[in-house]
Amino acid sequence: MVRVTNVTRGTVVCRRARIAGSFWHRLRGLMFRRELAPEDGLLLVPEWSIHTFFMRFPIDVIFLSRSDVVLATYEHVRPNRLGPACRGAHKVLELPVGTVKHSQTKEGDQFEIVAA
Repeated sequence: MVRVTNVTRGTVVCRRARIAGSFWHRLRGLMFRRELAPEDGLLLVPEWSIHTFFMRFPIDVIFLSRSDVVLATYEHVRPNRLGPACRGAHKVLELPVGTVKHSQTKEGDQFEIVAA
């Protein structure tokens, strides 16, 4: 588990993110889960694209560089879709809807990812 902080904005983005580091864990992602708790998330490493097939709820998505700089954000990504993707991304953070807005995250922000 890791904690993700937006250093630029001084906000906590995610208190408890599971790391999906293997091909199978990244592929499965949040499939078949009923919900994602408000302070939870899933960090896909390495990754630059996602799908929401077999998911039951929408999510917010943040794409990060190798140095944890925000490259792109997507809010309210609906289930059973292909994409989005972000060329140059190394990590993808999947979060509950509203997290991007609540944390005030924007492209170019610096994140800090530390063991929880």
